[in-house]
Amino acid sequence: MRTETPVTLYLKDYAPPAWRIESADLHVAIHDDHAEVRARLDCVRNTAGGDDALVLNGEALELVGLSLDGAPLDPARYVYGDDLLRIAGPLPDRCVLESVVRIRPDLNTQLSGLYRSQDGYFTQCEPEGFRRITFFPDRPDVMTKFSCTVEADRARFPHLLSNGNPVAAGVCDDDAARHWARWDDPYAKPCYLFALVAARLDVLEDEYVTASGRKVRLAVYVEPGKLDQCGHAMAALKKAMRWDEERFGLEYDLDQYMIVAVGDFNMGAMENKGLNIFNTKYVLARPDTATDADYQGIDRVVAHEYFHNWTGNRVTCRDWFQLSLKEGLTVFRDQEFGADTHSRAVTRIQEVRALRVGQFPEDVGPMAHPIRPASYAEINNFYTATVYNKGAEVIRMMHTLLGREAFRRGTDLYFARHDGQAVTCEDFVAAMQDASGIDLAQFRRWYARAGTPRLNASSSYDATTRRYTLTLTQTLAPTAYEKRLTESGQAIVDGTLHIPVALGLVLPNGNDAPLKLAGEAEASGTTRVLSLTEPTQTFVFEDIPAAPVASLLRDFSAPVQLEFEQTDAELAHLMAHDDDAFNRWEAGQRLATRVLLAGIAAQQRAALMRHTLPHAGEDDSWRGAGSDWIPDAFVAACGRVLDAGLAGDPALAAEALNLPAEAVLAEAVVSLGQPIDPEAIHAARVALRRHLAARLRDAFEAAWAALTPTAAYAPDGAQVGQRALRNACLGYLAESDVEYLQSAVVPRLTAQLAAGGNMTDGNMTSQMAALATLANLDLPEREATLADFYTRWQNEALVVDKWFAVQATSRLPGTAARVRALMQHPAFDLKNPNRVYALIRGFCGANPRHFHAFDGSGYALAADVISELQAINPQVASRIARSFDRWRQFDAGRQAHARVALERIAEIEDLAKDVAEVVGNALKG
Repeated sequence: MRTETPVTLYLKDYAPPAWRIESADLHVAIHDDHAEVRARLDCVRNTAGGDDALVLNGEALELVGLSLDGAPLDPARYVYGDDLLRIAGPLPDRCVLESVVRIRPDLNTQLSGLYRSQDGYFTQCEPEGFRRITFFPDRPDVMTKFSCTVEADRARFPHLLSNGNPVAAGVCDDDAARHWARWDDPYAKPCYLFALVAARLDVLEDEYVTASGRKVRLAVYVEPGKLDQCGHAMAALKKAMRWDEERFGLEYDLDQYMIVAVGDFNMGAMENKGLNIFNTKYVLARPDTATDADYQGIDRVVAHEYFHNWTGNRVTCRDWFQLSLKEGLTVFRDQEFGADTHSRAVTRIQEVRALRVGQFPEDVGPMAHPIRPASYAEINNFYTATVYNKGAEVIRMMHTLLGREAFRRGTDLYFARHDGQAVTCEDFVAAMQDASGIDLAQFRRWYARAGTPRLNASSSYDATTRRYTLTLTQTLAPTAYEKRLTESGQAIVDGTLHIPVALGLVLPNGNDAPLKLAGEAEASGTTRVLSLTEPTQTFVFEDIPAAPVASLLRDFSAPVQLEFEQTDAELAHLMAHDDDAFNRWEAGQRLATRVLLAGIAAQQRAALMRHTLPHAGEDDSWRGAGSDWIPDAFVAACGRVLDAGLAGDPALAAEALNLPAEAVLAEAVVSLGQPIDPEAIHAARVALRRHLAARLRDAFEAAWAALTPTAAYAPDGAQVGQRALRNACLGYLAESDVEYLQSAVVPRLTAQLAAGGNMTDGNMTSQMAALATLANLDLPEREATLADFYTRWQNEALVVDKWFAVQATSRLPGTAARVRALMQHPAFDLKNPNRVYALIRGFCGANPRHFHAFDGSGYALAADVISELQAINPQVASRIARSFDRWRQFDAGRQAHARVALERIAEIEDLAKDVAEVVGNALKG
């Protein structure tokens, strides 16, 4: 490799900053080919009388001028190199450093720091983008009060925004064509929360009155012409503000709260104090342009960024190792908001599905890490499912162990102790422990242990003594993370975890048994949270009147892999009777996984009998395996789910009919000690869908008709559930034989698409369901429909993203070639993250069959894109590179192709360190 190994940083080496910056006053003047940034920093030595040099971060800055305490600084006193500005002593304990730099935001394709987008100039400073704006100690434990003056052309950039409250504005004295605005943030914050916008935008304004009676101006800024698509975001913001007051007692603290939407953004959104900058994906919505999932995504992301005002801004993280302190906690908070706003059961199911598809594989991949890693080379690579989603699960486990009231006392104590501070994960856990009186010392290991624990359960029932005995055993296998720790000489945290296991016992009559542990005087409820703190523990329940079926991990009380031998009949009993909605769904998923594993084995046997391996060109390879591996009982169970959905909760039924994802099945195969066979997995899943479509056709038809929309579109819970189940039925019907497809299904798909913007069946949810279904069918209507859809929506960027995505995730042969062709489409832009995520990440991350094609074509495509993209936007390129994480779990042929692709990337000269870390770890294994 010609690329230098990225420098690794270690948590154990943390030291407080030598200097604090009490206040920072910025003046940012934007011109046609550059921006000039003047900064005045009030610097204070942390230890009086020390002799530390003043060291500031600075990346891609052109130094124009530097002065100390009002006098120009002698060039012999400072050195600017290796992205650091070093000012040598002697220095007074307090001093004022003023700098003038030029930056080139129009050339900033990394979208980190200050950059140009279609409608103006925007910033993204988390995690380390502020150093690309001016010199500063760019670390989260330097808490500073910022003021900022923004100056730009008045006609081209009428909106000049920054953090805090506006204090003054005017026309520039020396040029009437330019104007300025001054903002002041009264709260100290780390520089990663700094934000600035100079743009031409439309704005929707509203007002919110806080619980204490303060009036807050709310504003959502969007690109011109999109004002009719931001009403839902405004409503979501107001709901989130009220919810945070009621649930956590937290009130907003500034006079203004602003959201700005931008089409070029690496992440989903950013919580900058008082000025949130969002990807347009999480702001813009209208029934004819956004799906139900888009509306719910807006609800959750708007809430997430608002909740950061306290969990992340008012109390922030001491260093980037503590990233989950703010992100895991805030994800938990937005999950609870989502559960209170939508269906709690469906919300929980969707969260766990995302965990299993995204985070569980991460735990067994080359980038495995705990929610607080002990080291990293590039912090951008640790904005991961582990830090966010597993981090939220760790917070949820504390909530489960403490209970809602004690957890609230813990957060109250946390804010009282640490408001205005940069703190650690230990500080949060300590507040929870002190407020509840529950010892969380062992629980803290969750912060340091990588990997997904396995929970093995066994049980027995003694009818004579009416005792039910449950034995639980926990194990946690070493991961690539421990290997990295060992190689770098770091200590490994060992020992058993504290795992909360929520349990219910479902009796033969379908009722839950009252639960009384041996030795207790009386039963206390029908769901108990057991604390598993030893490698193996046995729990004995008394007065159980009949042999029960255990419902373990209710509400998914811990992020573990459950190993529990329950019969098909027992799982079916839980599907029908479990009082916990999540576990009713989970029982169905376990049963479906069991069926599909048998199908995968059948596909592999059929392939061997043909003396050939299935490959990406064999769309109908599933036909060779028959369907004798599909039990009638499973078909009947799916029929009952459909009936129950029509009679009760259609959203829950839609989730239950959604078979386990191919990524989840791949992990199930690995757990059996077998290599992943993406063709067999795909073929088995398709075969099961087609079998269900044939056996339950009349039921799917009846349900589809019964769920015909009659009211104007609304993204509310009832309608969302009905649309979800109706689209699930249509998806199954599209698995029918060609004759039925052409005569009965395709006309419905094309009609649903032709309905356009009508407010019932022509909403974007219905259109995308139809388009995604057609994209998987090798029919003459496919190409014409795709072309017509693009023509209709080519001026709506977010809809075009959807158009790219459905083609990237198609199961049809030739998808890799199709993706290459689409990269030449006039609407595709490698510099736009949303386009790359829709087309390239969609193919690499959500189309395992074609990405892991036996001939290596998917790997070669990814390597080509990463090689070009890493020089443009390293963050996005690194996320694409994560698609290779599991390459060693495949057969030898696929491994050989993946290695060639990875080594080709690794050989790139001056490879971006974001990508170098991911690829290097993947090759090391």
